[in-house]
Amino acid sequence: MRTINPWINFNGNAEEAFTFYKSVFGGEFTKIIRFKDLASSEFPVPDNEANKLMYIALPIGKNNLLIANDVPEFMGRVNENENRSKISVSAETREEADNVFNGLSAGGEIEGPIGDGPWGTYAGMFRDKYGIEWIVEFNPSYNG
Repeated sequence: MRTINPWINFNGNAEEAFTFYKSVFGGEFTKIIRFKDLASSEFPVPDNEANKLMYIALPIGKNNLLIANDVPEFMGRVNENENRSKISVSAETREEADNVFNGLSAGGEIEGPIGDGPWGTYAGMFRDKYGIEWIVEFNPSYNG
């Protein structure tokens, strides 16, 4: 397996969340597709759904994509307090781990402060301000 690309469902705020994630990770979105881009007589899109995102992707590192979409209202709401996904970020340095942890946890809820763990890694866990759960880890034994 080459990569695992997490995909997150949002209730109409995928673009806001991904703009925030981009501010922390950097990079550029590789693709943005709005529901209105796919509208046709076979696939009618209500006006209130037109600008919502059918697909957005942000490259993270060399081989990974963070992907998301807004769930159309007719499909029901995503429960933002349930575990829609958990994303693990493996940092290359302790400093990078701190920067990613501090950046993404801003406005969120820290579940496990970043620090040295009993298993030999430097890690922390939190739920960001959009309800997404993250684990940020630096493993010195994998970084020579």
